[in-house]
Amino acid sequence: RLQESRLQESWLRERTDVGRNFRDFVVNTRQKLGHVRESTKGIQGRPVELFSNHVQLRSCSQRNLYKYNVIYTPGIEDGRKREALLSELEKLLGKCHIYDGNYLLLPHPLGEMKKEAVSKVNDKPVKITFELSRELQTTSPDCLRYYNILFRKSSNTWLYAQSWDLDTHTSNLIYRLEIWCGYVTSVLPYETGLTLCADVIHKVLRMETAYDLISRIHEKAEGKDVKEKIFKKLVGSSVLTKYNNKTYRVDDIAWKMSPRSKFIKSDGSEISFVDYYRERYGTVVTTFNQPLLITKGKWKKSLQDTLHQPIMLVPELCHLTGLTDDMRKDYGMMRDLSNHMRMNPKERQYKLLQLIDDLRRNKTVQKELQDWNLELKTKFLALSGRTLREVRIHQGRRMFDNHNADWSKITRDVPLLRAISLDHWLIIYTKGDYGSALTLHQNLQQVTPKMGITLRNAKLLEADNTVESFISTLEKHASPKPQMVLFLLPTDNKEIYDGIKRHLCIYCPIPSQCVLRRTLGKPRTLLTIATKIAQQMNCKLGGALWTVDIGLQNAMFVGIDCFHDIVHQQKSVAGFVASIDSDLTQWFSQCIVQQSGQELVKGLTTCLHNALKFWYEQHSSLPYSIIVYRDGVGDGQLQALIDQELKQMESYLEDVCRGQNVRLTFIVVKKRINTRFFLKKPENGTLNPPPGTVIDLEVTRTECQFVKEGTVSPTHYNVIHDTLYLSPDAVQSLTYKLCHMYYNFSGVIRVPAPCHYAHKLAYLVGQSLHQEPHESLSKHLFYL
Repeated sequence: RLQESRLQESWLRERTDVGRNFRDFVVNTRQKLGHVRESTKGIQGRPVELFSNHVQLRSCSQRNLYKYNVIYTPGIEDGRKREALLSELEKLLGKCHIYDGNYLLLPHPLGEMKKEAVSKVNDKPVKITFELSRELQTTSPDCLRYYNILFRKSSNTWLYAQSWDLDTHTSNLIYRLEIWCGYVTSVLPYETGLTLCADVIHKVLRMETAYDLISRIHEKAEGKDVKEKIFKKLVGSSVLTKYNNKTYRVDDIAWKMSPRSKFIKSDGSEISFVDYYRERYGTVVTTFNQPLLITKGKWKKSLQDTLHQPIMLVPELCHLTGLTDDMRKDYGMMRDLSNHMRMNPKERQYKLLQLIDDLRRNKTVQKELQDWNLELKTKFLALSGRTLREVRIHQGRRMFDNHNADWSKITRDVPLLRAISLDHWLIIYTKGDYGSALTLHQNLQQVTPKMGITLRNAKLLEADNTVESFISTLEKHASPKPQMVLFLLPTDNKEIYDGIKRHLCIYCPIPSQCVLRRTLGKPRTLLTIATKIAQQMNCKLGGALWTVDIGLQNAMFVGIDCFHDIVHQQKSVAGFVASIDSDLTQWFSQCIVQQSGQELVKGLTTCLHNALKFWYEQHSSLPYSIIVYRDGVGDGQLQALIDQELKQMESYLEDVCRGQNVRLTFIVVKKRINTRFFLKKPENGTLNPPPGTVIDLEVTRTECQFVKEGTVSPTHYNVIHDTLYLSPDAVQSLTYKLCHMYYNFSGVIRVPAPCHYAHKLAYLVGQSLHQEPHESLSKHLFYL
């Protein structure tokens, strides 16, 4: 009994230590949703046969696994040394074990609740104590991170998980780029049991190092601006170190340090970075007068109490990743890059089958799996889905179906749903661009009558290409206040764009439109571009392009998303967007600026209160229901989201809307998933599923979940709260219809429109404004 009591106490202490990425799997909200407790499967739509990129991972035994807490006396900070000390205890532990830096998983018990052993570091004894934490079933969520460690245990044995297949990289010498192809794998539990999910991923690596970039900026810039320019270019970027094939995010620059600077190793000895890289990796540093890059890295949750020192990197050894703005402007380069990286369904399937076949043929891999009583199946999981019926678009007096999920051509010559006259507006251009500004103005006048927009002549004004000149030119002509200001910019200079947007979104709130001169460079596409610009301006003025029959009366739809401010690293931005009319054509927008990295939003009640106030002004009553789509939730934060954000909304509705009984549905949206689906078409080979395909069985979990394929990449939805008692069909249909209501794209997008609006709002504030916009813009889609 004493042993059982100690085991229970130990389990209670560490039950929250399930890996961050896997905590969500122990949160089951379906038990509270009585109307879908028995089934979350819908029935509407045309059945389609699919297969996924999931392979079943079957447990061949009912034997339990054993999780031990590992304590080192004296303590050892270096994770590699901890692992090395355990490897010396093979006689006690056996070859088959998985260690995550704090806990040890074994397929067999050590025989006692507490076991002690002695190993040595530098000829000094270290006592290692193993305390049984708990017994685990092989399908327990607590085992998931250990299985994932198992699948990336040795890069020499396994094909890389979230790493890169170095044998299949392609060099592009014209642009000095390398394209690396690799795999991302994860073991996850679904309704069918454990599966291995695998996908093909690419990484673009520049042959230029961080030191090359620093040197180039030094050559071009002078004075105090040099450090600031280097900081802006490097901080926030990702670099790859070839000596260990790891990717790091640059968080800061240590200007007062150099490769000759010394640090204290875990054994207490002092060593310079030059000597450390030579001894540890056989890498020679040739330049000593360079600063060091600082990265905070990813710190294991199981080691969060251990003192965490930042990682220092030598710029000379750091290769830059991703593309520069100049590269993105090079359409030829982007086309070549896309040809290298884009994979059709057949090519993707072939690469994934190759991975599974390699895993099956690898004797070392198979031996490891057998030791853990696991068996990897040979075929991808086959499943059934449903394709929802096409959504009818209403624009002006016309209705049409969204064939191929794109209605851009159909809507060009049709009056908009709600057109706003533009009577007083400005076009501000720079020297030499009067002709381009006049051509744009003439094209706008040509396309707007068909759209139902009355467009008066704009006042064309010239300014210098500086923020100060643009703003002073605007202020001279700001009385009476213009409805809209269009800026024709010669380049996509971020500082100028940010300065314009800050002034017009914070200090002088006027809807604005920025157009790059190069956008007008092709005469054949000018009318199409002018149509798009006119549509955007109409939306920013409060107009509406189209709508859909949502099928739910008196309902408010809310989107929430977060963006992390790259300039003020102490700040994160949460965007909140809510519909305030029944046609989903008017939206209330508000953002909350909060602490760095904070993904959960604390000020939701203020946003909800303001949204309901605008709704009440329109309808003289509160909505019957509120449906919230929450995007941007980090892995492992689902329970915290329920305890904080959901609770905020529930409490507010209970306290403020007492007697109104406003129903609340809360849906968590997740785009960053590696699941892919393929359509079974023997006559045509492997294809992508059609838009509107829904999968709500087999590769969903036991909660109320479904996956929607509105585009090539699917999106995962998890209904965590629902007092409106929506059926699975109703949730799926509503979600798909909302994906048609984003006004900056005449097609189906990956997430419901309010979610994407919230993202665009948070992105503008996080990237350019860095503070909340003026409240007078809250009923305008000024961030499109």
